[in-house]
Amino acid sequence: MRAGRVAGTHTEGGDGDTARRPRIDVAELVRVRAARPEAIAEAAARRARRPLLDGGGRLMIVAADHPARGALGVGDRDLAMANRAGLLERLCLALSRPGVDGVLASADILDDLLLLGALEHKIVMGSMNRGGLHGASFELDDRFTGHRPEDIERLGFDAGKLLLRLDYTDPGSLTTLESAARAVDAMAARRLPVFVEPFISHRGPQGGPVNDLSAEAVTRSLAIASGLGGSSAYTWLKVPVTENPDDMARVMETSTLPAVLLGGDVGDDQEAAYEKWRGALRLPTVRGLVAGRSLLYPADGDVAAAVDTAVGLL
Repeated sequence: MRAGRVAGTHTEGGDGDTARRPRIDVAELVRVRAARPEAIAEAAARRARRPLLDGGGRLMIVAADHPARGALGVGDRDLAMANRAGLLERLCLALSRPGVDGVLASADILDDLLLLGALEHKIVMGSMNRGGLHGASFELDDRFTGHRPEDIERLGFDAGKLLLRLDYTDPGSLTTLESAARAVDAMAARRLPVFVEPFISHRGPQGGPVNDLSAEAVTRSLAIASGLGGSSAYTWLKVPVTENPDDMARVMETSTLPAVLLGGDVGDDQEAAYEKWRGALRLPTVRGLVAGRSLLYPADGDVAAAVDTAVGLL
């Protein structure tokens, strides 16, 4: 199965680039999964790999690990990411664009992309902790329910990513913090990069966690994330842009670890997001961008144009 040659029909409409997306034959994917589950491991074993940093030493990664945490919304569309064929079509289109280095996703999505042949010569990043379900009372007790370090090594993937949200009033954050440190140790032992996405969080008026994007909070989160584990040799930081983008230069002085920017859900003002990213990408420790919903589900529906613009910022 190859992404550009899988026959099928689109199940979404009204988007600006629908005609350009490769069509995903869900029935064929299910048939292979049911009849030959070993095909996934076989596809991983023969996948053509590349160095983490290639060419100019910058990274452009498309993220799609949100569904495994039950976070399916984009803007005011609560279930935008729930259509798997539509998500795969968007991912295959994004991965086909020049300058896109790879993808961050949970096992089920990466398995589909392996079967579709969409991960050749791409960086493949496994999402490690998805236990902090969106909207759950235990959301900040974000246990490791996704890729283990041994899975990433076994499948020949290139890196892992973990989410580290810390609420100083929530004991569940300590479980996440300790688990994250052990994951950093296990990845370093295998010489595999791990991208740590840290936040200082608090409970909002509705009870759910709210990430503090003030300069002080982001600075503190980077200091904590940088000190995880017994070695930082293979640790990268995945950093949000602060509320005031002018603070980013000072914030990024907190660590010498290489970093990528977190894209996040930018809403309808895509141009404002690009401008925030543009400034931060000039900083010496920032080596790239990891963006998901903002590129896969842009307000105007044109995935290719959103991806190309983001690549241009690098």
